[in-house]
Parts: sequence; C-alpha cells; structure tokens
Amino acid sequence: MKVAVIGTGTMGIGIAQVFAQCENVDTVYFCTGRSDVKNFGAEKIKNNFEKLIKKGKIDSDMANKYIAKIKTGNKNITSDSDLLIEAISEDIALKKSVFKELDRIVGEKCVFASNTSSISIGRLSDEINHSLVGMHFFNPVPLMNLVEIVVTSKTSRDVINKARYFVELIKKTPIEVYDSPGFVVNRMIIPMINQAVEIYSEGISSLQDIDTAMKLGANHPMGPLELGDLIGLDIVLDILDVIYEETGNNKYLPHPLLKKMVAENKLGRKTKVGFYIY
Repeated sequence: MKVAVIGTGTMGIGIAQVFAQCENVDTVYFCTGRSDVKNFGAEKIKNNFEKLIKKGKIDSDMANKYIAKIKTGNKNITSDSDLLIEAISEDIALKKSVFKELDRIVGEKCVFASNTSSISIGRLSDEINHSLVGMHFFNPVPLMNLVEIVVTSKTSRDVINKARYFVELIKKTPIEVYDSPGFVVNRMIIPMINQAVEIYSEGISSLQDIDTAMKLGANHPMGPLELGDLIGLDIVLDILDVIYEETGNNKYLPHPLLKKMVAENKLGRKTKVGFYIY
C-alpha cells in the first residue's frame, strides 16, 4: 500500500510518521504543497524516530525500516498512491489548487482526503473528479487516537468505508461527521479557547488559574490556554474565522487579544511564546 502526504508542517509530519510505522504500508510519499518550497521535512520525521529510540519504544533497525519507506519529491511521485492526504495550511484557495493539480496526476482509484480542521469538504471537492473525504487528525498525531471522517451528501459508502479502514489500519478510532463548519471537536473546543482568552483579557483570573480551573474542575488533561498554545494560536484564529464566515454566528468572532497575539507572531509552542513562554 502506498500513502501520499501533502504538507510538511507539524500535521503532515505526524501523519507521515504514523503511516510509515504501519506494517501494511510499503511507501509514504511526502511532498510539500507549494512548488516554491524545497524543504520536505523528512529530517524532522527522522528526528522523531530518533526520539522514540532514546525512549526505548523502538530500536534503530525498526526506525531505519520506517525511514526507508519515506520518499520525498514533487507531487508527481504520488501518481500510484492508494490514499492521498492533504495537510497544508488552512487556505481554501491553496488547498483547491493543490487538489486540482493532484486530480490530474493521481490514479482514479486513489482515495483523496483532506486533514482540514474547519473548511467545508464540499467546497474543496467541487472542482475535482476524485471523491474527497475529510480525515481530520489531531495534534500530536502519533499520540491522539481520534480521526474525524468528514462526509458530504455525495460521499459514497465505499469511500467512507475505505477511509475508516485506513484509520483503523494505523490503530486510531474514526468517527463519522457530516460536513459542517468546524466539524465536531473544533466546533466545541475552539470557542472554549476563545472564551478563555476573553476571561483572561478581562483580568478575571490568571493564565495558570484559568487552565487549572478546567483541568481540575472539568477533568480536562490541559487547560484551554495551554491547548491554544499547543494547537497554534494562528490555527485557532483561522478556524474561528472559517466557522464565523460559514455560520455568521457572533459567538465565533475571534477575541481582539487573540488577533493581536497572532499579528505579533506569538503563536504558542512553535514560536516559543504564546500565552506561555517555552
């Protein structure tokens, strides 16, 4: 089985890693979505496997076996893929452009999937011949067990079943979600993060106490502001913008402090500063 992952950011790296670790997968094509970017991110995947070696979770022979499955190059190498997962930034125009390009390259039997966290699958698929399904993974991909399978009225049961099969193959749990802004998890969690930003901005409680409140009062594994930093505050903002655009509901309007932090490149863990300093 051959799996293509388009997108070499955090999510693309994580998705490529878990499929490389799957015994049923022979090859993982790992490509950037942009033709002007040449950094394929394979070194980051290799570093992740080296960390697993140090933790004693895999040995070096196993790591080398997984790394050998990963093939980098331009999008033409994906032509014989069985599954193709797009995991580029939340930019609908860019995603549609990439899918139109891949639609001409990849065989018709390949299942096309998008890892989008909020953009309508219907809007992404309206100019391609391949049937498109959402396969929304969560960060960090190797540790998070849920994948949202996002379907439209045009998604065939055959494609849905294949998507479920691929998810179960990597020992994760699929849930089916009808195409809607934010799907299930982000429709609930992202507004919670936005609300926590509002509470903090009003001086009602400190960063640490807001997070402690949700960890001890609601049994969440991490607080909403910690979670925002983990996801990336730019991603949180993008998701809120998409849901607000689709629904017109003011409860999804991003808080000004969130917008200010993104403008200042205080995005969370990936920039070493967000609500917390890393």
